[in-house]
Amino acid sequence: MEIRLNGETHQVGDGTTVLDLLDELGRHPRTVAIEYNGDILPRDSYGDTTLSTGDRVEVVHFVQGG
Repeated sequence: MEIRLNGETHQVGDGTTVLDLLDELGRHPRTVAIEYNGDILPRDSYGDTTLSTGDRVEVVHFVQGG
């Protein structure tokens, strides 16, 4: 199915959760913030939130620097 990931079309399988998506992207859940359909998604919901066709997901990763 097709979702919007960081503003671009992205294909995911049926039953894919936000946590599955992060794994596919090689991102650790503790290093990102997720905006899901316009709302910030609590980290403890990543594994329970199943993606659907047309969902909009923004993945923002944290960068350390000084």
